[in-house]
Amino acid sequence: MRRRLIVLAAANTVMVALAFLVPLAVLVRTLARDRALNAAELEAQSLAPALSLTQDPAALEVAVLASTAGAAGRLVIFLPDATRVGKPQSAEAGRISDSSLALARRGRAFSAAVPGGAEVLVPVALAQSRTSVVRVYVPNGLLRRGVASAWAVELGVGVALVGLAILLADRMARTIVRPVRALADAAQRLGEGDLTVRIEPEGPPEIAQAAVAFNFLGRRVGELLSTERELVADLSHRLRTPLTALRLDAEGIGDPEDARRLSEDVEELERAVDAVIRQARRPVRSDIGAVADPVAVARSRAEFWAPLAEDQGRRWALEVNGEGTTVAVAVEELAAAVDALLGNVFMHTPEGTAFRLLVTPRPGGGARLAVEDDGPGVSEDQVARGASKGGSTGLGLDIARRTAEAAGGSLRIAASPRGGARIELDLPPAPA
Repeated sequence: MRRRLIVLAAANTVMVALAFLVPLAVLVRTLARDRALNAAELEAQSLAPALSLTQDPAALEVAVLASTAGAAGRLVIFLPDATRVGKPQSAEAGRISDSSLALARRGRAFSAAVPGGAEVLVPVALAQSRTSVVRVYVPNGLLRRGVASAWAVELGVGVALVGLAILLADRMARTIVRPVRALADAAQRLGEGDLTVRIEPEGPPEIAQAAVAFNFLGRRVGELLSTERELVADLSHRLRTPLTALRLDAEGIGDPEDARRLSEDVEELERAVDAVIRQARRPVRSDIGAVADPVAVARSRAEFWAPLAEDQGRRWALEVNGEGTTVAVAVEELAAAVDALLGNVFMHTPEGTAFRLLVTPRPGGGARLAVEDDGPGVSEDQVARGASKGGSTGLGLDIARRTAEAAGGSLRIAASPRGGARIELDLPPAPA
């Protein structure tokens, strides 16, 4: 915007300058020509007294050389008997057409364009109805004297005006662009989850009004989100009572091994509920700039799901590559996404169906985390939140997708090499 405003101001100034300076340049050239012709006519008329006193060529020659034009070889006197007085320095200075001479002898003074310049013819009436003609040759150099310097001054004035207009436009554009840029930066931060961002209204009234509306929007979004999170936290907290009862029931099971496993499952569920409460009660996103090790997360979640896989007779494998790779996702969110993908296998494939958890490097940094199974496969429409043709809530794959997209990545669904489903999270690298 700033560049466009400067270009617009410069274009307007150039057009105005041209509209003013071009006619002025033509006027300067015309004035210079008229000045040179008037000076030549005055020199020609200055010889009238000498011509009225004598017709002696020698005496007139002295008068001619006493004038500026005559000394420069540009003045010639044509006497009534066709005698020429003067020493022209060039052919143009001494040449005259018969028609011009005849017109001047009739008593008419005039100027006309000739090759290389212009001529001024002044008749001088003598006794006995005779007429002498004084001719002054004015070369183009004299006709244009001072024009180039005047045009240079005009050009300098025009350039200065354009430069001043650009400077003023730049200063004015800053007052517009700066608040717009601040508004755009604040909007980006708000989109990233920083609900505390506010901006100072400044600039033109319309932009200041937009800043006020943005601040109101930020406050309102924060209020609504806080209300929603408190509600989620309250609902999650209500789960503690049935979880406590479930823990007591698990401790009362006669088989120690079953009691231990059920207690571990209850503890895992309690940790999940605690995580939901902590997540819900955060006033703003605190995972901006979060980093996770996908290999470590994959190993941790594989160990968690391994006992259930053994109970259901599922062969499973963990294949990792790219130790030390980090991705731009919080550890808890990445673990929840992996659990969603693995839980999808246990929920939507028959018992005994094998699966694999793979972590591979991503070109350009980051990692690709995929879950493959040997089941019937999954279609794209099962990713829709709150709707599923498989009888579930439709949240699992959508959670994984939102986790990847929040980090700037994506979720892809394809067929596994053995005909089942392959669900892959493409995760960009963590910022340096």
